[in-house]
Amino acid sequence: MSDIIVIKNFINGEFVESRKFLDSFNPATGEVLARVPDSDALDVEQAVRAAKNAFPEWSNKEPAVRSKLLHRLADLLESRLLEFATAESRDQGKPLWLAHKIEIPRAVLNIRHFANTILCDKEICINQPEDGILNYTSRSPCGVAGTIVPWNLPLYLLTFKLGPALAYGNTVVAKPSEFTSVTAWMLCSLIKEAGIPDGVVNMVFGYGPRAGEALIRHPDIALITFTGSDRAGLHIAEVAGSMAKKVSLEMGGKNAAIVFSDADLNNCVPALIRGSFINQGQICLSTSRIYVERKLFSTFAERFVAEAKKIKMGDPLEEETWLGPVCSKPHYDRIKQYLKIAKEEGATFLCGSENLNLPDNSRKGYFIGPVVLTDLPDDSRCMQEEIFGPVTCLTPFDDIQGVIERANRVNYGLSATIWSTDLQKIHSIAPKLEVGTVWCNCWLVRNLHMPFGGEKRSGLGREGTEDSRDFYTYKKTICIKYKLP
Repeated sequence: MSDIIVIKNFINGEFVESRKFLDSFNPATGEVLARVPDSDALDVEQAVRAAKNAFPEWSNKEPAVRSKLLHRLADLLESRLLEFATAESRDQGKPLWLAHKIEIPRAVLNIRHFANTILCDKEICINQPEDGILNYTSRSPCGVAGTIVPWNLPLYLLTFKLGPALAYGNTVVAKPSEFTSVTAWMLCSLIKEAGIPDGVVNMVFGYGPRAGEALIRHPDIALITFTGSDRAGLHIAEVAGSMAKKVSLEMGGKNAAIVFSDADLNNCVPALIRGSFINQGQICLSTSRIYVERKLFSTFAERFVAEAKKIKMGDPLEEETWLGPVCSKPHYDRIKQYLKIAKEEGATFLCGSENLNLPDNSRKGYFIGPVVLTDLPDDSRCMQEEIFGPVTCLTPFDDIQGVIERANRVNYGLSATIWSTDLQKIHSIAPKLEVGTVWCNCWLVRNLHMPFGGEKRSGLGREGTEDSRDFYTYKKTICIKYKLP
């Protein structure tokens, strides 16, 4: 038991002993990795009180001071890149190379980006000299931010919210997923080491229905930012709306790719393999519906399936592993249930029905190989519902208007991709897709200055440089009449 990580809540700059714990498992082995606090309303109350008490001092610090402290935090995280990446891989199941080369560096970038943007903040100023009136705007932080993040990109998504919340002068109570709490807990030590004042950042670990529910209902939480399932997000929206809290929700997707016969397959196929299967398909932006122009369908399917079958599964800490286990046993069971539904709906498994060739030490892990389905109608559950695993559906299309309507005929609207060498066609189609982001001849190219978010059940609000500033601050108009009669 000595090698099991014991996580503690981080409240008012101190690690706090917990009364009850949950077991968190290594998804590659099925063995207990960590003991996570099973926090309740009392823990949340202590954390919110600490954040509320820290707010006046933190919000009144000069932006340059907050920026310097955030840069120090980013530097500390970067200096321990491999340590955090290894912890993320063991805790979540993602390949070590993915955490080390992409996700932890992006977490560093998230913090640095918002540390920089607050130094060049600008406001609106309008002078009406004929009336002797000056109008200008000012911004103020909202207060205590309740931050709830999921298990698929644990540290990356946490820092995407922590960065702007802290930069604009808010204090934070965060609740990471109970499945992936390790790197958030590790970050608390760096927050302390960076010199960020006690109480500015607090972490409360545990279940959503206990700790998360207490957090969203607390009267001193001014705003709630959430990434996770649409079911939980819609509940948060209902609670927040009844209490007039600001809320930002990112709730997943059922993302479509549209592949035209003139697409460059040397670019398209590898990108859609990544888009469908990287991080075990557990990215809200993953591609799970691929519409291919009929004249290209058989060629595309043959090449795509051949590449999917080459994917190396195994121990996520091994360098050659490209696909690790899914995050948890409940999620493993959920994906398996969808594969059963696919068979009942008449799907053809182009790949994914094979026995997995895994090393003995992975036998109890939550491994699911790449699955490519076809012959499913558009109204089937596997074409309509977010599976959130290494599963994608191929289907042919015949005309542009028809494929636009089919791509839009889901409850989600987070992202889509278009694959064509005809730029006129791309420019014509992209605005008609009911999603927050359309990538054309690429996938998951993220610029933090661009707004990120979705339509329909994919979310409410946007995040990014300007959008995060709007969310984490109150904007005020000040009007002065300087020409008196």
